[in-house]
Amino acid sequence: MKTIKFSRIDKTKFFRTLNKRVNDYFKENEIKRTGNWKLYLKALVMFTLFLAPFAIILTVNMPGWLQLLLTVVIGFGMAGVGMNVMHDSNHESFSSKKWVNDLMGSSMYILAGNVYNWKVQHNVLHHTYTNIQDHDEDMDAGRIIRFSKHTQWRPFHKYQKYYSPVLYGLLTINWAITTDFKQMHRYLKRKLSYGKFPNPKVEWTKLIVTKIAYYAMWLVLPLLVLDIAWWKVLIGFFVMHYTAGIILSFVFQLAHIVPKTETPLPDEGGNMKNTWAIHQLYTTANFAPKNWFINFYTGGLNHQVEHHIFPHISHIHYSKIAKIVKETAKEFNLPYHEYKTTRKAILEHLRHIAELGKKPQLA
Repeated sequence: MKTIKFSRIDKTKFFRTLNKRVNDYFKENEIKRTGNWKLYLKALVMFTLFLAPFAIILTVNMPGWLQLLLTVVIGFGMAGVGMNVMHDSNHESFSSKKWVNDLMGSSMYILAGNVYNWKVQHNVLHHTYTNIQDHDEDMDAGRIIRFSKHTQWRPFHKYQKYYSPVLYGLLTINWAITTDFKQMHRYLKRKLSYGKFPNPKVEWTKLIVTKIAYYAMWLVLPLLVLDIAWWKVLIGFFVMHYTAGIILSFVFQLAHIVPKTETPLPDEGGNMKNTWAIHQLYTTANFAPKNWFINFYTGGLNHQVEHHIFPHISHIHYSKIAKIVKETAKEFNLPYHEYKTTRKAILEHLRHIAELGKKPQLA
């Protein structure tokens, strides 16, 4: 795989200026760049939304339709924990204390994922090579969905505007079943890591043990406690994952797979046109930046521009530093992509998917 090199020449000194202004904001207001009591309270809310319905299902006698409804609530909580707790923690921005970040980041294991895999895919590949074909794995949906004009077009892609949103719901259940095993094999073979390269035997052991614990919690425990058929437990498990998968997938896609964002390629030497920070402005978009609920529930992932340039700053600060980022980008005549509403962003994403599904010479 070709090595990617971003330009080191920032003639306008955009990032140096922006970084100083953001640092000054934290110094002048005497606040840490990591989370505070608001984030810790939110974490409690999200864990409650995630685990309380599960506890109720296990302990309270209720009709099947109500159990199924509660699995949908669990799915909302699952996505909420992922976006608000796991995400910040594994970016080391949840707390200034490493052990707290490690503890909260380990919530990934009860969300069906693996911390090592997530840090490599997200922190290393996605945040470094955002929207670059064959390097950012968030752009790779296999052959089934075409997320980029640089991906080979296949005849069935003309139908992707219909089936893509349906497939989005399979995101997290794929983590649970196959994705983590494939990723760990691939990443360890390539010797990829976020920080010090880990011991492969330890990582494989951790993966297998946590997967067993995961299935014991979400499948074996309900089968032992509840007097219901095994297939009903599987349906609830699927509904939980499908709900979380739909939410997480759309939040991810609205930030990068929309008409406003670009999918630049390196030249033959692997060189990118822009510096890393400026590259983030061209490849990332915000949505519903003024919507309180969207800000709260998505863990600030609707402020992806701020998150991509400052991944080690907790999301609770994004709405405050967004004004600085936006004004600085405008001052340096650089793009700052955003959609005013979630609805507008979803419609634009679906239109973009439909456009990418057309045969290239007809698009």
